[in-house]
Amino acid sequence: MRGFRPSWLSPKVARTEVLAGLVVALALIPEAISFSVIAGVDPSVGLFACFTMAVTIAVVGGRPAMISAATGAVALVIAPLNREHGLGHLVAAVILAGVIQVVLGSLGVAKLMRFVPRSVMVGFVNALAILIFAAQIPEMRDVPWAVYPLVAGGLALMVFFPRITKAVPAPLVSIVILTVITVAAGIAVPTVGDRGVLPSSLPVPGLPDVPFTLDTLKLIAPYALAMALVGLMESLMTAKLVDDLTDTRSSKTRESIGQGVANIVTGLFGGMGGCAMIGQTMINVKNGARTRLSTFLAGVFLMVLCIAFGPLVSRIPMAALVAVMVLVAFGTFAWRSIAPATLRRMPAGEITVMVVTVAAVIATHNLAIGVVLGSLTAMVIFARRVAHLVNVTAVTDPAGHQVVYSVTGELFFASTNDLIHQFDYSGDPDRVVIDLTGAHIWDASSVAALDAVTTKYEARGKTVEIIGLNPHSARMHDTLSGELTGGH
Repeated sequence: MRGFRPSWLSPKVARTEVLAGLVVALALIPEAISFSVIAGVDPSVGLFACFTMAVTIAVVGGRPAMISAATGAVALVIAPLNREHGLGHLVAAVILAGVIQVVLGSLGVAKLMRFVPRSVMVGFVNALAILIFAAQIPEMRDVPWAVYPLVAGGLALMVFFPRITKAVPAPLVSIVILTVITVAAGIAVPTVGDRGVLPSSLPVPGLPDVPFTLDTLKLIAPYALAMALVGLMESLMTAKLVDDLTDTRSSKTRESIGQGVANIVTGLFGGMGGCAMIGQTMINVKNGARTRLSTFLAGVFLMVLCIAFGPLVSRIPMAALVAVMVLVAFGTFAWRSIAPATLRRMPAGEITVMVVTVAAVIATHNLAIGVVLGSLTAMVIFARRVAHLVNVTAVTDPAGHQVVYSVTGELFFASTNDLIHQFDYSGDPDRVVIDLTGAHIWDASSVAALDAVTTKYEARGKTVEIIGLNPHSARMHDTLSGELTGGH
């Protein structure tokens, strides 16, 4: 049975996973508190969400080493509900969002990820890096001067310490050293404790304090649906990114269902819900984590740090965590994508899609909106490009009794707009042959266009024969011809 032993039981792998999980846990605390503020809830609500999301997704999720917890995107979606109707309705919405995610995952919504182009992925990554960096700027504004050398020192430690040893994650070393310096020297700088009081006990399960009526369902349903879609989008994009970084594959369907289960569990424990956290996932992966153990321990360590070591954790300077996130932002950005040599070779359409994705994310602070707009832009550009790849050539026989039109290319709604105008209805002989050997019919628009061409010829007393249809095109043409324009 030794061959079935999980990889994380190896001492070397376990050490990497444990240390990576610890670094992630430390980075999660201030972020969870910040997202709690955005959602308008007590800091413990966000911290409980991080604990339950990470522990649950480690078991039921599809992407090992990915971190799921309370996130800013989810906080923004559900903040109005909490502000207007209270925490009970927020928790109920989280549970419903989880149910929706399980349903969507079971229906195979994750398969839609195959339609996200690479240029959108690059824009997504770059926008993410910009957002991570931008989120650190307020931490360096209107602060004591000592914050700046601490951030610089933290960055220097993380850059140069790996040259000495990689046995211990450089971010963890940086956090410990900067904390010791500020405490020992009595340097007054913003700390984790300034963000809010850490919880002193574990969360207790229970049902949300709301009336279980149809009116409640109508009230929370729009927020739950929005949260479910945003959470799935960010989680699946993050999973795809980690797949690329680690050269491994993961089950997106299992991840979708797992996100739903994690949100249901989180809601039952009174948390604010969440999804994959890209910043913390990058910290985890960059520190060498590759298994579910790091994700599980990130949640466990978070609660242990808050409950058992709350006073100590509260003294960690925010400058140390800012330095970690700044380095993550620089490491996440795809610098090669904006290199002059790359831009010169890249098609203009690909660059446009990347820019639209980045601009939409930065403008809305919502990665899901950026991905949707980027994908739609890519589809429009693709449709315009393919629309010009249909070619029609005519050959009239020497006796002038018939003309053969050879149509090549992909026939669909965009490429058939001009097809009708490629034929000489008045000047052609009485017999017309349309050869589609080099073409493929994709939709009803193409059949309707061919019907229109046939109708125009028949109105002039000429016969039309369509030949060369491949099996798929022939089935579509036989099924729809004459049914789309009222016959001919």
